[in-house]
Amino acid sequence: MLETIEINTGESPSTTVIWMHGLGADGHDFVPIVRELNLAGCPSIRFVFPHAETMPVTINNGYVMRAWYDILSTDLARREDDAGLRKSQQQIEDLIDRERERGIPSSRIILAGFSQGCAMALQTGLRYPEKLGGLICLSGYLPLASMISDERSDSNLPTPIFMAHGRGDPVVQISRAEASRDLLVELGYQVEWHEYLMPHSVCQEEIDDIGAWLRRLLAP
Repeated sequence: MLETIEINTGESPSTTVIWMHGLGADGHDFVPIVRELNLAGCPSIRFVFPHAETMPVTINNGYVMRAWYDILSTDLARREDDAGLRKSQQQIEDLIDRERERGIPSSRIILAGFSQGCAMALQTGLRYPEKLGGLICLSGYLPLASMISDERSDSNLPTPIFMAHGRGDPVVQISRAEASRDLLVELGYQVEWHEYLMPHSVCQEEIDDIGAWLRRLLAP
């Protein structure tokens, strides 16, 4: 089981958000976001921030860092680390299953992620065999896109997806995110799309929009 950081917004959480960090970061990266989200009216939420394992990353000259999978080329779609993606998918599924054992139904579990973490939210969430509560996909893309039509789970076709990207992102070009969005919409997913005047980062407007989306999703 991956090591995690946990923050509860109140006692007896009835919802869990599992939030994956980006390449080279760790679970601490998005912890400050919790206090910036306006979650008024929402039930108690458990935020789980896992640390990815460390590995050498090809595009960074083999430097060892926390990563959900290897990046083999600047062309993110041309060569993908299938084995690494699927290993991390299983680790995230294990975290989902742990939350279910703690009494949170899968329909109240939300996957969130930034950059590589976004890719893992989509990689895992679209394939998970039980209905999830939602996906928050920030500054990333759909990995193994050519396989998703055959591998996806029908259970998560109605799962709402919040997808956001920076117009000036030099790391994951917005065109890649738009192509991912368009494929998801074509396959019948409910995608709420947002774009912002920012690079490969997070901005306050985006945080406000995530909070509003969570309130609509979770408030009774």
